[in-house]
Order: sequence, then structure tokens, then C-alpha cells
Amino acid sequence: MRLVASVEECAALARRFGLVRIDRLEAELGLTRAGQGAEGRGRIEAAIVQACAISGEDLPVAVSEPLFFRFVPLAEGHSLDEEVELDADDCDEIEFTGSLIDPGEAVAQSLALAIDPFAAGPDAEEARRRAGLLGEGEAGPFAALAGLKRK
Repeated sequence: MRLVASVEECAALARRFGLVRIDRLEAELGLTRAGQGAEGRGRIEAAIVQACAISGEDLPVAVSEPLFFRFVPLAEGHSLDEEVELDADDCDEIEFTGSLIDPGEAVAQSLALAIDPFAAGPDAEEARRRAGLLGEGEAGPFAALAGLKRK
């Protein structure tokens, strides 16, 4: 299946994920039965604009990543709102109730995971300097020692 987010869906997802905007969100997805659930494999393609983590300026970002997730029935005794401890093998599982799955929500969650929350644009170093912040590679537990070495 091919999923293409509408302008309204892109705007809602941009608000949900704290992005400036989403210009395009598409996914090619194949679904196959897997036990009582399903597996989805494919690719997500998106054009997003997020704020630079340093300067706050608009930063266009292209997302192109493979998709793989499993829809699994909600485990007995859990609720969809309950926090559950996950290990590495569980991270690609999306629980559902009833008999319907939501591939669109799975794609939205995959986009959220692909967003770099610390993305920095080309003017980030200048913004750091103007604000009196340490630059990339200058911070850390040994930054003070590096300063002493220069003396």
C-alpha cells in the first residue's frame, strides 16, 4: 500500500511532533499476517522543517528510512495508556485492540523516531559563539583540562 499524508494530516503531525512543518510524508508499505497480528515492511519518505536546536532557525530535513514493525494484540492485563518496560526486541511492536490496525499511525510513529531532536543547522556555531556557549567538541568533562593545556 502507498500512504500519502494530506496537507491537514501533515499540519497535525507537525504540531504533534513540535516541527515547523511537514511538507511531504509518504510511505510504501507491505503488510503480511503474522500470528494474530501483522508485520509491516517498506520505506518512509518525508520532507520536514524543524527548528535548529541551537539557533532556532528553520532547518529543512529529508527523511528516507526503511520501515519494519509488528502489530501485536494488546497483552492481557495491559492498557494502551500504561507504561511498559521495553527491551530492544520489543521496540518495533505496536499493540492494538479489536480487529483493526492503523498503518498510518505506525508510519507517524516511525517519522517521530527518525527526527533528530538535536539537529543543528549551518549557522549553529555562529549562534553558539554569539551566545557565549562552547562549540561542538569543546564541552565535556575534559574541556577544562584542554584549556589548561593551551596555557
